[in-house]
Amino acid sequence: MTATIPTALATARELVDPELRKAVSRLDPDLRRVSEYHFGWVNADGVPEVRQGKALRPALVLLSARAGGGAHDQVLPVAAAVELVHNFSLLHDDLMDGDQERRHRPTAWKVFGRSSALLAGDALLGLATETVLETSSPQVIDAARALTSTIGKLITGQSADLNFEQRMDVTLDECLRMVEGKTGALLGCAASIGALFVSAPAETVARLHAFGTELGMAFQLVDDLLGLWGDPEVTGKPVLSDLRARKQSLPVVHALDSGTAAGRRLRELYSQAQPLEERQLREAAEMVQRAGSHEWAQVECERRFTTAHQHLELAGCDTATEGLTELADFIVRRQW
Repeated sequence: MTATIPTALATARELVDPELRKAVSRLDPDLRRVSEYHFGWVNADGVPEVRQGKALRPALVLLSARAGGGAHDQVLPVAAAVELVHNFSLLHDDLMDGDQERRHRPTAWKVFGRSSALLAGDALLGLATETVLETSSPQVIDAARALTSTIGKLITGQSADLNFEQRMDVTLDECLRMVEGKTGALLGCAASIGALFVSAPAETVARLHAFGTELGMAFQLVDDLLGLWGDPEVTGKPVLSDLRARKQSLPVVHALDSGTAAGRRLRELYSQAQPLEERQLREAAEMVQRAGSHEWAQVECERRFTTAHQHLELAGCDTATEGLTELADFIVRRQW
């Protein structure tokens, strides 16, 4: 069943897109061209087109501001900054993972080269910090500190993810910590920085951060399942792409660590020197299933989703609870 797209996403795109474009317009022409292509605003020749991203994180920032008693227009630059950080990570991830497609077209590094994509990501990261620091809120320093702390956690998570590619002894606890840094940290920041920026009570900010972090863990579990069994026409990624790259995703690590015959066979496939053939990729996916890891991921996703809602209920922010609940449900039920 296809989840209904929340109105918060359309609102975030409409309100935050001008802020993003304004920020990116400050880059030098070469980096601006790479960034505009990556965002889906132009094609490889610089001709305008529309390929919008999900805007999940900007939507969370706007709802977070409402939860803290503020208004959308108070946090538009902050929402743009969070989205800039997210896209910095996407540009670098695509490069490091060797991903050749995003949103049904070649990734930026495939079009403009590895160095240009790397520098464009660096430029977006710099813009994110500038965008926050140029605002006039009394909480600007705290917001900038929250964002930079998040960036550090994100980079640590990505570093661990790369390290895992060289190991066959990754534990599930290690993998969960990696995901909390790589994915959970930025969603936790997005769900709380708006409230922080409008001077919400510290307890509200902390609960919203916990809500976003748990939601991020659920988000990654869904992403990992889609990376194994999602429809490439919907996800924009080749089928079995994570297995082809031998990614140590949560379901894969759970299977490898399961002590089952299926887990041992998956370990054999992951350990072979040659690239996995199509039949071996299908077998690897079947081994993840047989090890009980598909079911585990679904159950763990629901557990994280429930925990996120518990934090939201304790945040004391009735004005935005409905919007945040709708967005959370959409994130977990999505098919892309």
